[in-house]
Amino acid sequence: MLKTFFYPGNFVFAVLLAAGLLLSDTVVAQNELEYIGELGVSVGGAQYFGDLNTRFALKTPKPSVGIYYRKYMNDYIGVRLHARFMQLGYSDAYNKNEFERRRNLSFNTDLYELALQGDFNFFRFEPGSLDKRFSPYFTGGISGFHFNPYAYLDGKKYYLQPLHTEGQGSSLYPDRKPYSLLSYAWLIGGGFKYNISKKVNVAIEAVYRYTGTDYLDDVSTTYAGPSAFPPAINGQPSVAYQLQDRSGAMGTPIGVQGRQRGNSRDKDQYLTIELSISILFTSYHCKF
Repeated sequence: MLKTFFYPGNFVFAVLLAAGLLLSDTVVAQNELEYIGELGVSVGGAQYFGDLNTRFALKTPKPSVGIYYRKYMNDYIGVRLHARFMQLGYSDAYNKNEFERRRNLSFNTDLYELALQGDFNFFRFEPGSLDKRFSPYFTGGISGFHFNPYAYLDGKKYYLQPLHTEGQGSSLYPDRKPYSLLSYAWLIGGGFKYNISKKVNVAIEAVYRYTGTDYLDDVSTTYAGPSAFPPAINGQPSVAYQLQDRSGAMGTPIGVQGRQRGNSRDKDQYLTIELSISILFTSYHCKF
């Protein structure tokens, strides 16, 4: 039997078979599963802060939904592209300050945002492991967004930017230009993430934005005064005139020319708090 094994043909076959098995085991050992990224969805609420919400009250959270892809750079750092749709709004009816309640302004807007964010895990995060599947994290970045504030008058919806409610574009205020409906924001926030399986992560995250516009709410400077809003063709007050000063519904109108309407020194801000769930993408890489 032993002699048969040492026949040239049998011996060569046995050597090749052993080498193949050894090489196979070596290749498996030298290839490692690597998490390269994740695709997820986020759902939560959004809150506006600005000229109508100066005390940073969390009284009017509105829905926020998003979709994102995060690229893993290593176990601590990721880069994310996050698209979100949200709604923002507020009303002077929520304010306790006497002037703000008498001002009686309100707004709502749909907001579309595309953000580039960098994420840093405070702990080493390894999906699929038993002891490195949770981490708090910091996130920061920049976004571009589109908004378009509106209000209601006699049950009808009116977009406010074309109405130039603070005299933008009027010959009386040559320095006041119509504001853009596109702007940007700096993002800063953080959250907690947890890996529930080799393929799924969940997280909760709060992100604050410092925007480049003071017109999310269509309020920024001073009242333009009646002369900036000529009457309609039928002689009645124009829609722009009625929406730029709504204090008459609360008593004597306060919207005289030059009186403070908003605070142009501070830009508007907003916050999102979201839950997310994501599917992980993996690849194998050789450790040679």
